[in-house]
Amino acid sequence: MMKKYWLPALLLSAGLALTGCSGNSGDSEATKDKTTETEADPAAKSEGVMTYQEYMDADLESEVTIEAFVQAKQSWWEDKATIYAADADGAYFIYKANVSEDLYKELTDGTKIKVKGYKTEWSGEVEIAEGAEVEVLKDGGTWIEPVTDVTQYLGNEEELIKYQNQKVEFKDMTIEPAEDGSDAAYLYNYDGSGEEGDDLYFRASKDGNTYTFTVESYLCDKDSDVYKAVKELKVGDKVDMEGFLYWYEGANPHITSVTVLK
Repeated sequence: MMKKYWLPALLLSAGLALTGCSGNSGDSEATKDKTTETEADPAAKSEGVMTYQEYMDADLESEVTIEAFVQAKQSWWEDKATIYAADADGAYFIYKANVSEDLYKELTDGTKIKVKGYKTEWSGEVEIAEGAEVEVLKDGGTWIEPVTDVTQYLGNEEELIKYQNQKVEFKDMTIEPAEDGSDAAYLYNYDGSGEEGDDLYFRASKDGNTYTFTVESYLCDKDSDVYKAVKELKVGDKVDMEGFLYWYEGANPHITSVTVLK
């Protein structure tokens, strides 16, 4: 099952965790190492496949065909999968594609796929709409995108949006109260109405400005290290964070890793 995001527009809404969803606190370096070791060419495209720029230039509701590498699987339910993917020039959010359970198991991080569907936009998030067809390119090699530091663009959405759906990081942030007048570092759901297993929301500041972040529970569920670790955050902690730069009426990153700085 997949949910959309009905929260109000924020300066920056995101999803985060103290260690990655995989439970590896060294996700950033491991990702960079894997990127340099792979033989796959992230810019290579088959005949008739769009470049990232051609995809972005395509009209909304038009048919698109892309090739990219799986970066994370967000959810699978009733033969529908939601996937983050990337190539050398940008990243893609593939929403509820037609994916059998067996195919879903093949979509490991780094796997090259071909996706045919329709481009759409939902509250600022450019994505491939529900019902796309996905094919694993078994001879495509593997590739993991490097993490890009976008800390300098916080509060500047004209620049930040250029990294939509990419794996990004935010450096040397300070955890703030999850809501005014509280000493709690997180909320269940954006308004505190949820419970264990729902999304976690929290705030962090940089250079005097505060931004909101989210642990997206389908991407990193309550049993993930990242979900558990964010619940251990304390106001005043200094952290580095990584996640996918999802968009909802503004930046809404789905953070997958947080490291508390000593």
